[in-house]
Amino acid sequence: MGSERRLRLFIYARIIVSFLFLAATLLFEFQNSAVITERFQPGVIRLMAFSFVFSIISLIILKKLKFTQFLTNLQVIWDLSFVTVLVLFTGGILSPYSFLYLLSIMIAGMLLGRRQALYTASLCGILYGTILDFQYFGFLSFIGLSQEDARLVGALQLFYTISFNLIAFGLTAFVTGLLAERARLSEEALHRSSVDNFELAQLNSAIVAHSESGLLTTTITCRIRVFNPYAEAIVGLNQSDAYDKPIEMIFPQLYGFFNPDSDSIKGEFEYPSSHNTVITLGYRIAPFNDSDGILTGYIVNFKDITNIRSMEAALKKADRLAALGELSARMAHEIRNPLAALCGSVQLLSCAADIKEPDARLLTIVTREAGRLDTLISEFLMYARPAPPQLKQIVLNMYVEDEFLFHVNDPRFVNISLQNLVPESLEVSVDPNQLHQVIINLLRNAAEAMPDGGAIKVECSFAPAIVRISITDNGSGIPENNIQHLFEPFWTTKPAGTGLGLAISYRIIEAHGGTLSVELPHAGGCRFVITLPN
Repeated sequence: MGSERRLRLFIYARIIVSFLFLAATLLFEFQNSAVITERFQPGVIRLMAFSFVFSIISLIILKKLKFTQFLTNLQVIWDLSFVTVLVLFTGGILSPYSFLYLLSIMIAGMLLGRRQALYTASLCGILYGTILDFQYFGFLSFIGLSQEDARLVGALQLFYTISFNLIAFGLTAFVTGLLAERARLSEEALHRSSVDNFELAQLNSAIVAHSESGLLTTTITCRIRVFNPYAEAIVGLNQSDAYDKPIEMIFPQLYGFFNPDSDSIKGEFEYPSSHNTVITLGYRIAPFNDSDGILTGYIVNFKDITNIRSMEAALKKADRLAALGELSARMAHEIRNPLAALCGSVQLLSCAADIKEPDARLLTIVTREAGRLDTLISEFLMYARPAPPQLKQIVLNMYVEDEFLFHVNDPRFVNISLQNLVPESLEVSVDPNQLHQVIINLLRNAAEAMPDGGAIKVECSFAPAIVRISITDNGSGIPENNIQHLFEPFWTTKPAGTGLGLAISYRIIEAHGGTLSVELPHAGGCRFVITLPN
């Protein structure tokens, strides 16, 4: 591609030179017609005109057929022929145009290389030497070259002229070939570098475009330049809209953190995303320099870590609950044995015939509270050491209908509208007894959150991997600072509650390989979500 470009430039240059030479010659003939011999001047004019036409035809062929190598050789041959004829037409040994042989050699070296330049230099020496020798011996008198002109120069001067020109031709070929070779190597290296840079640019562009994290770059004045698709999805602006905007307009939380003296700065912040949700973004800011080590701007890499932080919180809670449950289970087991002995002793005392009425009343209270304590311990042991689920395939819609019927006569559900929105054909694999306990706890909690009445909806959606069951009420909701304690044992906001209902439900769903979580809908109320493996 480089040789073709050089050849095209060379042909353009010859067209211009031929035209200017032809115009100058015609002007010179017009002004000095009495001085110029009639034999030489018409030949020169025709030669320049033919050179101009030949160059035009060569350019057309190069553009249409692209015979690059053929045309290159043809141009070199034509240049040698052109210079030789021009020297013949302009006085031979007296011609001022013998220097054009040097241009022919240089052109051959630039277009074809070092070896072809040496060949051309040899041919130029042969042609020029032959012209001068033939003129000296009178063999060119028939074309108007005077033998007397060569005789006046002298044989020794003629020998020096030919020798010096041969040396000049050879040196020109050597230097031009050397420079042409270096130019070719530099051009190839530049081409490889351009290809490598192009591939690297394409690779960098692909990495930036398909990165699973946000990436943006800024100038040293913190104005945005690169803004990848992940960043567009988070912010809700495209590259053109974000371009050249100050970083604080997009991420005001990052204002003041761009420090050229620091290798990198990292942290996280809360950000209202384009989906009307508040997410947690983790970020890292690092300055970058140009090839001279001068600060050019900053790179900001960020990622939505909301799910990671939620998982970390869930894992911490699970670890805390597991440790607390194991310790508490051991304590409950130890309490249960003396409690059973205490209950038996009280029952024996209450059966005595001579016991007084006040004492009998006190013993009744002791028996009742001991039974309540035994129930509490049983529930806690159920939480701490749940039985492995016995899985069965059930039709979820019918199962939910049965749960609704179970609460028909419950006074807490008098003003409650129960809505079963579960698809009729959906089946899940669960332990029916354990899921029954979970549904009871969630339905009763929802009803107790709506003492003045309301609606409870049970919905279900499914995917190839999970089934999602949600129970939603439109009650007073749950304060956000209470959500993190919901599934902890013995934590409750109810005066008569034990704080074990949700904790047991959590452990049951966990034993099924699923999760139990809570959401706060924008419309108010509360939604508990059960996810189970499908």
